[in-house]
Amino acid sequence: MGMAASAALRVMRMGGGSLPYSSLSDHHRRMTRGGNAMDDGLKPYRGLRVLDAGQGIAGPYCGMLLAAAGADVIKLEPPEGDWSRGLSTRRDGHSVMHTTFNRGKRSVVLDLKTPEGRQAASALAARADVLIEAFRPGVAARLGLGPDATPENAVCLSISGFGQQGPHAERPCTDSVAQAYSGLVALNPGADGTPHKVGTFVSDVVAGISAFAAVQAALAQRQLDPTPRRRVLDVSLMAGTAALIAFPIAESGLLGRTPAALNVPAGSYRAACGRWVMLALVREAEFVALCQTIGVPELPKDPRFESFAARDQNRDALLPILREVFARETAEHWLRLLHGARLMAETVNTPLDWLADHHVQAVGAAGTVQQPGLGAVPMPNLPGLGPWLAPAPAMGADTEAVLAELRAMAG
Repeated sequence: MGMAASAALRVMRMGGGSLPYSSLSDHHRRMTRGGNAMDDGLKPYRGLRVLDAGQGIAGPYCGMLLAAAGADVIKLEPPEGDWSRGLSTRRDGHSVMHTTFNRGKRSVVLDLKTPEGRQAASALAARADVLIEAFRPGVAARLGLGPDATPENAVCLSISGFGQQGPHAERPCTDSVAQAYSGLVALNPGADGTPHKVGTFVSDVVAGISAFAAVQAALAQRQLDPTPRRRVLDVSLMAGTAALIAFPIAESGLLGRTPAALNVPAGSYRAACGRWVMLALVREAEFVALCQTIGVPELPKDPRFESFAARDQNRDALLPILREVFARETAEHWLRLLHGARLMAETVNTPLDWLADHHVQAVGAAGTVQQPGLGAVPMPNLPGLGPWLAPAPAMGADTEAVLAELRAMAG
């Protein structure tokens, strides 16, 4: 890292401090004006400087949400790159996973195993309004990326599997582990009773969203109380996943046992065409309407099926009846009848089905990221923030430019 190393040594003589939000790089002005349709009113963090030292999904997702809201996010990567660059479909140094959670950032590569790399990283931290790190507890401080490396009014976010304290703080954790530990897997049994993880990185994503909310609250608090003090935040995949399933945890804790199912016979039923139909019920009257609509009006009169509680106790008798009924006709047939009766039901879509759906297209729920290397990548838009279609950076693409900006800030 020759030039970067020498720049780092000069940067470290600058001292700390934080520039106003209005001090922006030319790159950041381009990224926040182009590549997306959000107006300036939805960019409250324009000029906010974020150092994102996370890898994978949770920390990077938080950083990307800040970038979508206008922040200038510098992604700090090791020489081998964020490990998410090596997962999922890959082309020319980019992966779909990395692109999904790192759009709109700048990439700086530093070797934190060297004194020069640590000095440069500390210099970046000294200029950050928000620091995001996802190392094992205690590692960030040893690398010069702990709260003490940041300005006195910085927001310092640590994301980990089990949190910064407690008996499991050092335990390795992934999305699957967090789902299992927090109880989510137990809520998702298969037909044979085997508990299954949810089929995407839900613990990582919910931790990233929780972190984004926590950072926003800390920034609002800083705005209301400008007294210089660091806001240190601790977000874990374990706690985020538990918060996601707070209702079943609360009810189980209150009763001291696993509670009864809420809305039997809600669930998925296979139609004659091979597609699945998902039913949802929240009121007793909806079961009566369902049975009338699908041609079994006698079922609600059976004492075994007269209430949600009774249906839960007798599900082994009820569900085979409904499965046999739904297997007689196509999913299109059933949806036409169920929607006509104002009942809640939909086909079980694949991600490709969702992208091609006419409603998704009509409301502009997805866009296309023109990602160098990968090409045109379809991408769901961020709810409430609008299209955010800036690409993810190439590894280390902005190292020299960012260090040059630091030299310029020093005068």
